[in-house]
Amino acid sequence: MKPVAKIPPQPWMAAAETRQVIEALAAEGAEARFVGGCVRDAVLVRPVKDIDVATPLIPAEVTRRLEAAGIKVVPTGIDHGTVTAVVAHRPYEITTLRRDVETDGRHAKVAFTDDWEADAARRDFTMNALSCRANGEVFDYFGGLKDLRQGRVRFVGDAKERIQEDVLRLLRFYRFVAHYGRGTPDAAARAACRAAAGKLSGLSAERLRDETFKLLKAPSPHEVLVLMHNDKVLAAYLPEATEIEELSRLVAIERRWGVRVRAGDPVRRLAVLLGHAGQTATVATRLRFSNKDRERLEAMRGAEPSYAPPMDERAIRRDCYRLGPELLIDRALLYWALKGAPDNAALERILDEVEGWEPVSLPVKGEDVLALGVPTGEAVGSALRQVEEWWIGEDFRPGRDEALARLKQVIGPRAA
Repeated sequence: MKPVAKIPPQPWMAAAETRQVIEALAAEGAEARFVGGCVRDAVLVRPVKDIDVATPLIPAEVTRRLEAAGIKVVPTGIDHGTVTAVVAHRPYEITTLRRDVETDGRHAKVAFTDDWEADAARRDFTMNALSCRANGEVFDYFGGLKDLRQGRVRFVGDAKERIQEDVLRLLRFYRFVAHYGRGTPDAAARAACRAAAGKLSGLSAERLRDETFKLLKAPSPHEVLVLMHNDKVLAAYLPEATEIEELSRLVAIERRWGVRVRAGDPVRRLAVLLGHAGQTATVATRLRFSNKDRERLEAMRGAEPSYAPPMDERAIRRDCYRLGPELLIDRALLYWALKGAPDNAALERILDEVEGWEPVSLPVKGEDVLALGVPTGEAVGSALRQVEEWWIGEDFRPGRDEALARLKQVIGPRAA
């Protein structure tokens, strides 16, 4: 097949480390092309994150050539023909052309090939089956360029068969519609997704979690979540995600404030989606959240689900200290997303205070309490808490001398 288009020069293509990898692979007449997401996003002039390369060379030969060129090689997926080249701390995933031999809905057995079209045919969507040479010449075996430019997410071949090969493609369809789709989603794909939704329970929690987070990072995930609800996909693996209208309000707030509120955060968006606070632990356990994400999700919707944002500067500083700036913003945004239209003036005050907040520490510690004659035990913590409440009430202004004087008052005669 001949190239059908040519994309304009890309900085990542012209980078010295990229050229070093391609030249090492393409020596002696071999071919290496960029594939997958980097080609797709380059066509749309979107930022390229990961650079994937395909070649007919088998992994052992790929490794030999790269190491001969002084490039570090890591066998990240050697059973499936993938190694990672690392140049100047930048990774390049390099995979031998493959064709599927056997699939079971979760994993595939592959055989190596030198057929570029056969390799493209095993990919999920037409827009992901594109490949291009280092000079920007694009190869398109399944109409992916047209689909990409029209915002149509379409499976390569029969949608039902592609989902049977790997059920995760069902969620990937909705994720790609959220990130790349325009207009009415492909009817055949939706029908295949509806038919296979019950098989999602057979996937690992980690794959479901990661795909859900990627979907929630989309500019307007709530629009696709409506489709997923109507197609019974949410009910099949995340039935707690019912507050789609509330998510739409959160997205609107994030658009208004952008980077100041870390727009697009998937954990916060999931927290809004959940029907009630008691479901956070259930979802975090089922999807095997990291401890950090679990704690954050529960902190947003757990102890104080009816949290109302503070409106004056002293109260904001108080909550910056008690909650931390990030959780304060999370809870403020959740409050307005769940309750209705935000108070933008109040939110701006919160953001101004958060951005100017410098962490502070109570000027006295447990050793100060012990030094004043209080025995080790609960009395030490009690004394510190009383001083801390006074210190917070004074807007964190008192220094060590004043705090020690207050501590002596709290302890009483033993402090003499």
